[in-house]
Amino acid sequence: MNWQQLLSTRRFRLKDGEVVPTVTPSTQEGADALRTDFHIDYDRVVFSGAFRRLGRKTQVHPFAEHDHTHNRLTHSVEVASVGRSLGNRVGVMLQAGGFLPQGNTPGDIGAVVQVACLAHDLGNPPFGHTGEDALRDWFRNPVHGRYLDTLSEPERNDVQTYEGNAHSLRILASLEMYRGKGGMRLTAATIGALLKYPWTTLDPNGRKKFNIYQTELPFIRRVADELGLIGQGGDRWARHPLSYLMEAADDICYALLDLEDAVEIGLLGDAEVESILAELTFTETAGAWQAQSSLQRCAMLRGMAIGRAIEDVAQTFMTHQQDLLSNHFKGRDLLALCSPEVQNTLEKAKELARTRIFRHQSKLMTEIAAFPCLGSILDLLVPAAHALITQGQVNTRQSLALELLKNSEPVTRSDSLYEAYMKILDFVGGMTDNAAAKMAREVSGIGMV
Repeated sequence: MNWQQLLSTRRFRLKDGEVVPTVTPSTQEGADALRTDFHIDYDRVVFSGAFRRLGRKTQVHPFAEHDHTHNRLTHSVEVASVGRSLGNRVGVMLQAGGFLPQGNTPGDIGAVVQVACLAHDLGNPPFGHTGEDALRDWFRNPVHGRYLDTLSEPERNDVQTYEGNAHSLRILASLEMYRGKGGMRLTAATIGALLKYPWTTLDPNGRKKFNIYQTELPFIRRVADELGLIGQGGDRWARHPLSYLMEAADDICYALLDLEDAVEIGLLGDAEVESILAELTFTETAGAWQAQSSLQRCAMLRGMAIGRAIEDVAQTFMTHQQDLLSNHFKGRDLLALCSPEVQNTLEKAKELARTRIFRHQSKLMTEIAAFPCLGSILDLLVPAAHALITQGQVNTRQSLALELLKNSEPVTRSDSLYEAYMKILDFVGGMTDNAAAKMAREVSGIGMV
């Protein structure tokens, strides 16, 4: 792979069933005097409905009562900030080493990573990863097997494996802005940097993590060709090198900011956090903290730790740049090859979160409730769609159920079952925590006057 192709600003759309380039960069969809192509990508994500809805979606603590805890929106903004810093630092080093193509700036690397980070969680359903499990659980339940009998294996796998990463791509490439005609039409470079798992559910790892539904496969084939991503057979490609920076930014924020939230809501003490971050913040003197509150100390330590991690990850990226470009990178991720101080700090932070935060009773209760909540919505919508597509008619209740989709993408008789189920998953996965809980409550009849 080479940086000239990997930083492609070409955008794609659907025309007569084919994936083709959009208008040329000199026209309305290209860069202008004030915005680069990657800045245009950033603006399109920020102004999307899917991005706004992240403000009411779970990061770690569902329905958090404390105003300062993170939701998916604040998490995404912070990951994008770290990603931009990582990308800018790597961009400067690429330029210094003569690797950056003529016409590109270090800021272009930062902007690509920033947009990928900003968009990486767009596809997360209500209740976070527990919501993913709840949607998968419903479609994998043998009781519901009759609804999937006529689907092909790839289609069945997609429906049974709701994946936030794949739905993030689906939102960008199909659902937002130019629906069904290329989505947001972001640059190829940004799409490539977003692909943490560039394969489908047919891959051996596809039932665990993947980035590509069958619906977006033609689009990604064209983008991968444009970027020069190395094919590995069976609709699997080598990762875009900048996706490793996006992944690292997410991991850094996830590990360190979860601790800050836990202090905010009283699950952890600030001394425990200071102990965890000590290896990356040892240069500070004790006197510097005397005038600070516990939350201020945690915030300052967190900032210092993130700064150290950014320096380490950027240097690790440059050390392994040629391996990343040739698909010979042997590490699990960049953080796994960083300094022991960074590795130890992030692993200790994650372990503390696993034992003291993720298993807290209030969180467990809400996660348990996510299964019947989302299940009740699918109980209503899937049989209605199945009846419409297979029998051509629905009863009154089913007709009313399908009306719920009218402001999203309605299911029609001309849809295949796979298309209908993907529309339902788009609808349910796009809901906020509050909206899903409210709908489940209302369709159950509980609380009717």
